[in-house]
Amino acid sequence: MKRYLFLITLLTALTGRIIAQSVTVDATIDSLQILIGEQAKIKLQVSLDTDKRAILPAYTDTLVRGVEIVDIAKPDTQMLNDGRRSLITQEYTVTSFDSALYYLPPMEVLVDNKAYRSKALALKVYSMPVDTLHPDQFFGPKPVMKAPFAWEDWYMSIACAVLFVPFLLLLIYLVKRIRDNKPIIRKVKVEPKLPPHQLAMQEIERIKGEKVWQKGQSKEYYTELTDAIRTYIKDRFGFNALEMTSSEIIDKLLEMNDKNAISDLRILFQTADLVKFAKHNPLMNENDANLINAIDFINETKEKEDENAKPQPTEITIIEKRSLRTKILLGAGIVALTAALAGSLIYIGLELYNYFA
Repeated sequence: MKRYLFLITLLTALTGRIIAQSVTVDATIDSLQILIGEQAKIKLQVSLDTDKRAILPAYTDTLVRGVEIVDIAKPDTQMLNDGRRSLITQEYTVTSFDSALYYLPPMEVLVDNKAYRSKALALKVYSMPVDTLHPDQFFGPKPVMKAPFAWEDWYMSIACAVLFVPFLLLLIYLVKRIRDNKPIIRKVKVEPKLPPHQLAMQEIERIKGEKVWQKGQSKEYYTELTDAIRTYIKDRFGFNALEMTSSEIIDKLLEMNDKNAISDLRILFQTADLVKFAKHNPLMNENDANLINAIDFINETKEKEDENAKPQPTEITIIEKRSLRTKILLGAGIVALTAALAGSLIYIGLELYNYFA
């Protein structure tokens, strides 16, 4: 029985020790001795369970009096034991400008509001040894030397000076434009519209040149040909033949024109309807005859005019007031150019001042 009690007591003590050592804090320094102005790195490592929260020590600019902190690196966390443990590493870069032996106190880390401390460290700082028996080996202070002239340093200034004049002229032009505020006068040439029969003949010549009926495309041929005639009738006689059937067009034309001129047109429309709706396949001479019928109808019904007279284009004068958008653009251009010119002058002046100062 005493043996069992001893074993239980021993296991309890070991368990308590393991729990007590579940958080470890260790601090090391990479160099115990440095010269004045040199740097040393202090590494702080905290090992703890992943479910615990650690707060590392926060320093401002000094670790202790005489030892300054140059840099504090970001903490680095490593996962250990399949993610059950964490190792947090924090590096501090320190230096000193006074020769002495410095005692670096333990670093305190809070883990779940419980303080854990590392071991203390020491840092010995030595002054630079000076050979007073040979002072000639040290050189005295050098005077301030003027940098040699280099064209590369003046490229920007030269560019600003070259662009200054055209920018200034452009600024003057924009200022005059916005101050004048005169209406904009534009002259537009309007080409006269060809008479209906000339437009129709141009379209028929195009259809004749393509010769689509020779490629077996009779439906396309008669569709284009009748559309050209319908457009001519609409422009020549003033009713919308494009929206009317063939018989309606013929009846409308009979009311206002000669029956002889319409007889050939009736044959053209009848053939076109057979091709488009009854899949009629006309012969080659039939296609040519309908093309001639369309031309004869146009020639017999066109308005009489002088064929040698060529219509002259007319010129229209349009007066427009300057829009608000144009005024805004002019104002923005003036502001931008003014700023660019002022900046160029300031830049060139500073460069000259720095060079001759």
